[in-house]
Amino acid sequence: MKTVQAMIAEADAQVPRISPQEAKSLVGRPDVVFLDVREPAEVAASGKVPGAVAVPRGLVEFRADPNSPLHDAAFDRAKTVVTYCASGGRSALVGKTLKEMGYGNVYNLGGFKGWLDAGGEAEKG
Repeated sequence: MKTVQAMIAEADAQVPRISPQEAKSLVGRPDVVFLDVREPAEVAASGKVPGAVAVPRGLVEFRADPNSPLHDAAFDRAKTVVTYCASGGRSALVGKTLKEMGYGNVYNLGGFKGWLDAGGEAEKG
């Protein structure tokens, strides 16, 4: 039986981490999607990376699958996807799932607090 820590470690091994400094250079690029997988209340309380798509972790597969009636056009397999959450665990798991769904360029920014601590801007959630 896998523990959540084992699942996160497996995801971390498959989804490269990106530093806040590296991520800052990607904000606003049309070929990059920032994906905030925190719950709506978390996003509302602290804001999000400017331009990020906010989709709670439990809905990502439905939004990312072009064949799903809930598909979100922001998801495009040709784009680079940068995931993040509060501490990096949920975003690692989502990154692994997106890779399994055919998204090739997926990175984990980790936690939103790290983004803010590095001087990253926030927009209202």
